[in-house]
Amino acid sequence: MRLIDSEGAMARGLSAIRTQFQVPAGFPAEVAAAAKSAQDRYAASRVDWTATPFVTLDPASSTDLDQAFALARDGNDIVLHYAIADVGAVVADGDPVDTEAWTRGTTIYLPDGKASLYPPVLSEGSASLLPNVDRPAVVFTVRVDQSGNSRLDGAVRGFIRSRAKLAYETVTPSDLPPEFPDLSRRIALAEDARGAERVDAPEQVLAPDGEGHFDLVIRPQLESEQQNAALSLAANLAVADSLFAHHTGLFRVMAGPGDWAIRRLRHTAKALGLAWPKDATLAQFERTLDAANPRHAAFRSAIRRASPGAAYAPYAAGALPWHSAMAATYVHATAPLRRLADRFVIEAALAVANGQAIPDTLTAIFAKLPEVMADADNRAAQVERAALDLAEAVMLHGREGGQFDAIVTDIDERGARIQLCDPPVVARIDAKDLLPGAAIKVELVSVDVTARQIRFRRVG
Repeated sequence: MRLIDSEGAMARGLSAIRTQFQVPAGFPAEVAAAAKSAQDRYAASRVDWTATPFVTLDPASSTDLDQAFALARDGNDIVLHYAIADVGAVVADGDPVDTEAWTRGTTIYLPDGKASLYPPVLSEGSASLLPNVDRPAVVFTVRVDQSGNSRLDGAVRGFIRSRAKLAYETVTPSDLPPEFPDLSRRIALAEDARGAERVDAPEQVLAPDGEGHFDLVIRPQLESEQQNAALSLAANLAVADSLFAHHTGLFRVMAGPGDWAIRRLRHTAKALGLAWPKDATLAQFERTLDAANPRHAAFRSAIRRASPGAAYAPYAAGALPWHSAMAATYVHATAPLRRLADRFVIEAALAVANGQAIPDTLTAIFAKLPEVMADADNRAAQVERAALDLAEAVMLHGREGGQFDAIVTDIDERGARIQLCDPPVVARIDAKDLLPGAAIKVELVSVDVTARQIRFRRVG
């Protein structure tokens, strides 16, 4: 849905969001200067990987390129050489760039631009794995067997040269290594064997159209995006296993739905007319769902909301850092240009892969990061939701009294969550006498663009 903002409400609203959530604008002069003069501290000892045909695969507009990959077969195994931007080589602990990164935690994305974790001269320049230039990187060598199990075979600092910047939207099979789809299939096979969840719900996205307007869409993941995610998953699982075996690391953890939540989900499935066998686990039943079916999609949304959110946790003796959705130990180690924590997980992975001890300073950092990352992730999520709320209000302003077809996607203590069929707006109404998956008609009662609030009532 094209959002034409002739009165400038979006620009004013986005400015207000940046102020409300204290989204940083630019970088202090000393940080920008330090980033511009940053040097690769490991240049003299790097391994030359420039002959390996790495490529990147990201959204077309991305310039902060964290990962590049090359694939090969070794007997029945697929070997993934996964090059990750080596932020730790150009940002030293305690320098101005590092200090500023700790205040930000993560890159924040808004429709009219982003507030980067690191200055663009690094994140979109000298540290980004752009094509046709030599770049410092940490190269993980990950071996994936026929069952999709991954193992970290090595981690070294090297120079790489990406051959191409591929885009999700335009990539073709001929652009990619021939092993690419098979690797994705193997990772999915391993997920099935572990009983991992795979709830890739469509996203509500507000994107600039290049002409000063915005498009509000419900965007499912492209196949190329899902396949590319398998590379990161394989590497993150392999790094997690290696770190846990060496009694160190910072893990991504998430508890599964409790017994009460499972009982509620079974009632939800029954209300939606879905046959959930008594002897099937939630993960087994989830794999039978079709995201294109509105009732199935409603149930998948309910699954997502029934699970507590993910968090970060340092290694602790006697504790298993479990991620219920992954059904495995898991880390974030593949997006250091956009997440602060990844830089330090990568340093730990390098150490254990090369038989080196973990410094006490790194262990202390792992203890501090969970709180910092939780605050950063919460702020980024609030900014994203505020921008979408603003876009919906701007889009619907002037249409008060209009009626719209909608689907109930979920019900919780805040009421019924609905999605309009057109435009792709998400809102809430009173949940009285409603069930997930119900098709209803609603009337737009009021719109407050400044407060980013819209209000509907059910009329049919």
